[in-house]
Amino acid sequence: MADLLIKKPVSELIDVIPLAGRIGAQINGIELSSNLNAEVLNQIRLSLLEHKVIFFRNQEHLTDHGQEKFAELLGQPISHPTVPVAEGSTYIFELDSRHDGRADVWHTDVTFVSNYPKISILRAVTTPNRGGDTTWANTEAAYDELPEPLKLLANQLRAIHTNDFDYGGFRPSASEDVVKRHQKIFASTVYEAEHPLVRVHPETGKRTLILGQFFKRFVGLTAKESNKLFEIFQDRITKPENTIRWTWKNGDVAIWDNRATQHLAVNDYGKALRVMRRVTLAGDVPVDIDGKASKQIKPSTL
Repeated sequence: MADLLIKKPVSELIDVIPLAGRIGAQINGIELSSNLNAEVLNQIRLSLLEHKVIFFRNQEHLTDHGQEKFAELLGQPISHPTVPVAEGSTYIFELDSRHDGRADVWHTDVTFVSNYPKISILRAVTTPNRGGDTTWANTEAAYDELPEPLKLLANQLRAIHTNDFDYGGFRPSASEDVVKRHQKIFASTVYEAEHPLVRVHPETGKRTLILGQFFKRFVGLTAKESNKLFEIFQDRITKPENTIRWTWKNGDVAIWDNRATQHLAVNDYGKALRVMRRVTLAGDVPVDIDGKASKQIKPSTL
């Protein structure tokens, strides 16, 4: 099936074009909606598992409601744990540059909960004339390429992830008001989850790395030790060979496997307006190579 996806269209209705060596594909000939047939949906799922992030141009017809209805075909949409949904929507998470919605650090969506989303669907509403690209990294490829000593270490490590982090440290250019607003909304309820550094993907059986912005520390290690190891593994994930960069146009849609990727929005567009809308789909609880599951630490009643 993988060779078929790469070499030729999987049907008359879908044309999958790989974009980079290890991640990313563009799918042509599809109008995303809740009316897609089972064959096309299956090919979209297979393409997503293989390429980790897939892109669709010319989807201007999609409204917030249409995006949510399409998302339901791929799983159960869920809202963000702390950030209110966009007005008039049920699940939409809005990223608006006017309200500092820039997401310009490497992360996997919502890893501060034990069952973080499996898939994210992002729609470009308003894009800058230039700049504002998004870059994704393949965490499966990063694990596969680790030298054996680092694989053995990674297989043993577990990490705490949280939404209560030093936002000003990540975004030194952010104003004091922006930092306070972030803490008031994004960290209005403090979440912490413990994850294995290496999870087994529930659909492919492949091993992927869970890391990124929401990382706090490795279990059993000091902050200093944790930060040094974080840099080693995070640098492996974001090697250029593992990445793809997408230049947005209004109406574009990106769908990524949140269990096998990290991403960041490039903050190079100044005061230009950039508005994106995202829907995430409910995920399972990760397990490590020995079957030990992630667990929620805060809030304990989740």
